Amino acid sequence: MDAKNELLNESTYRAKLILTTLKNIFSIPNLADMCTDPFSLLVRTIISQSTSEKNVRKAYENLASKMPITPKNLAEAEIKDIENSLRVAGLHRNKSIILKRVASEIIERFNGSLAFIYLLPLHEAREKLMSLPGVGPKTADIILLFCAGRSVLPVDTHVNRVSGRLGLFPQSKGGYESVRARLEEIYDPKDYFAVHMLFIALGRSFCKALRPLCHTCPVDALCPSVSLIGSLQ
Repeated sequence: MDAKNELLNESTYRAKLILTTLKNIFSIPNLADMCTDPFSLLVRTIISQSTSEKNVRKAYENLASKMPITPKNLAEAEIKDIENSLRVAGLHRNKSIILKRVASEIIERFNGSLAFIYLLPLHEAREKLMSLPGVGPKTADIILLFCAGRSVLPVDTHVNRVSGRLGLFPQSKGGYESVRARLEEIYDPKDYFAVHMLFIALGRSFCKALRPLCHTCPVDALCPSVSLIGSLQ
């Protein structure tokens, strides 16, 4: 076995130990409960940019109290009504413009439906989603995984930070697509949702951006960054 394959096998084994440990620490939501409608989840994901989950929930509730969350309703809504609903989540003017644009394009291009996420090959469905205003790779992957159960692993800020500190990908190659591809390589597709949710939980609870709690982290023994981070604190 050459050095590259040996390193890959060691990293994969450690990655699976990390996942097993996290499964014993945190609960994993039911995937079936994460999405009742892909357009509604798309709206929530756009609202979630640069704000907390608490603010996302409040902004979405504000919007839903004014109208059913459908492409037609958002496309026809007054921009001020959307802005007022989203104000609590910040960047409300920009997000309101994006929501109206994405709703209009879904009507014009896809007959008002995102049903293609269930029907098309994964790469085609992903490309169609990413062609919509305000939909980048992370948003597209969330829709595909949460709503359609497709074999893709979304990389949000927490997942990127946690997987990098855990040494699951080379820090010099940390772009979205490379991190996603690496995580999808070392984890089984059946675990993609669990990895996404558990890494978020770890990032929120222990592996925080500014003050990581390495001394109490449940996977400290499997983390190559513990000694380096500890020396900086």
